[in-house]
Amino acid sequence: MKKSIPVVKGKTYPVKIMSLGHSAEGVGRVEDFTVFIPGALLGETVEARIVEVKKSYARGVIASILDKSPDRVAPACDIYEKCGGCQLQHLTYDAQLKVKRQQVVDAVERIGKQKSVPIFPTLGAENPWNYRNKMQFPVGRQKNQVVIGCYAMGSHAIVDTHNCLIQEEANNTIANIVREVAQKFSVPVYDEKAHKGVLRHVVGRIAEEGVMVVLVTATPVLPHAHELINELRARIPNLVSVMQSINKRQTNMILGDVTKHLWGKSTIIAKLGDLNFHISARSFFQVNTKQAEVLYNKALEYAGLTGKETVIDAYCGTGTISLFLAKKAKNVIGIEIVDAAIHDAKKNAIDNQVKNAEFIVGDATRVMPELYKDGVRPDVIVVDPPRVGCTPKVLETFAATKPERIVYVSCYPASLARDLEILDRLGYKTVKIQPVDMFPMTSHVECVALIERK
Repeated sequence: MKKSIPVVKGKTYPVKIMSLGHSAEGVGRVEDFTVFIPGALLGETVEARIVEVKKSYARGVIASILDKSPDRVAPACDIYEKCGGCQLQHLTYDAQLKVKRQQVVDAVERIGKQKSVPIFPTLGAENPWNYRNKMQFPVGRQKNQVVIGCYAMGSHAIVDTHNCLIQEEANNTIANIVREVAQKFSVPVYDEKAHKGVLRHVVGRIAEEGVMVVLVTATPVLPHAHELINELRARIPNLVSVMQSINKRQTNMILGDVTKHLWGKSTIIAKLGDLNFHISARSFFQVNTKQAEVLYNKALEYAGLTGKETVIDAYCGTGTISLFLAKKAKNVIGIEIVDAAIHDAKKNAIDNQVKNAEFIVGDATRVMPELYKDGVRPDVIVVDPPRVGCTPKVLETFAATKPERIVYVSCYPASLARDLEILDRLGYKTVKIQPVDMFPMTSHVECVALIERK
C-alpha cells in the first residue's frame, strides 16, 4: 500500500533539523518524510510552513524558531534574506568551517563509500569578508530605476546591491557608478525575457596592479560609453582597464565571444604567491587570492615533489597550478581543451621565466595516451576539474599511466566523492583530504585530496 504524504502545502509543522544539505539548507523530517528548510541550522527545531510538496520530499520556510542554535548570529548584510549570493551569514564563522568539513565527510562516506579517510578541519580565511576580487552583477530595471546586484535565491529577480560585504570595496564602487550613470543618461538596460536593451552585466576585477571594468552588452554600441568611462576614471584612482564584452545570445553565460577595448590596458596583472598573471576580461582566475595560495600550497605539499618528478596537470586552465608545481618538479605538462587558456598559460610561463613547464591543447583522454606512447611516465597527476568532476574515461586514463600519486583539487564534494570511489576500484587509495574555505559566507567548499597507487 502506498504511504501517504504527511505534509500539506500551506500548513505549518514543527521540524527538528538533523543535518544541512549541500546548499546549507536545514534538513529535517515530518513522520520520516524529508523537509528542506533554507535558513534553519543543525540542531534547531523550527516551525516550518510548507511551500512545495513532491513525491519524496517537501520544501518549507521558517515561520518561527522554537529551539535556536547557539551558533546562530544576526547576518551582517541588510539584504541577506533577499539575496542569493550568501547562504551562511546567519552562522558563526567557526561553525561555518565545521559545516563545510561535514559536507565533505558526508559526501566521501555516503557517495564515495570511503569510511576511514582522514578529513582535516577546514582551513579558514584570515578575513572572511571583502575577499572577492571579481564581481559580475546583472543589470536590470525595476519601477523605472536601474538596479544592479545579485539574483534573489532561486530566481533571476535582481536584488539591488550597493554594498556587497564579500566583494572587495572597489567592486561595489564600480557597480554604484554604473548604476548612477545608466540612470542619469537613460542607458537602455537589457531585458532577458524580451531579449531587448543594451547593458546586461557589470564585471569588476581587482588585482595588485589595479582595477578592470568589463561592461557586458547585447549590442556592439554602448550608448554614453564616454560618460561612463570618465566617471569611472574620476572615482576609481587605480583604474587600469575598461573593456566591453558583446554578448548577443539568449544565454545564462555572462561574457560574449567578442571583447572590445574601450580605455586603458587590455589586461591587469594579478599576483599569486611569487607568480604574476596577466588577467584579461575572459581569463579564469581564483576569486579569493589569499585562499587560492593556501589551496595551491596544499596541492604542492600533497604532490610531494623533490625536483625529480614529471607532473601532468590535466585541467591546467591558464596554468596557475602548473606554475606553482614547476617550482619543485623536474618538469610539468599542462593539458587543457580550451585553446585561449593554453595561450594564456604559455604567456604566463614566459612572463614568470618558468622554463620547465609546457602546455598542450587537447582532451586529456587523447593527449595522455599519446604522451605515454612517447615515453612520458608521470610520477604525479594533478587534476582540478569543473564542478561536475571527471568522466570515468578520464579517471581510467589517469590509472593507465600508473602515477604514484594523484592530487585532486575539487570545488564540489559530491563529484569528488564519486570520483574517489572510481579511482579506488582502479587501484588508487585516498590517503587524506584537506577542505579549504575559498568562499566564506557561502555554502561552497574546496578540497585537496591526496590519492596514492595501492
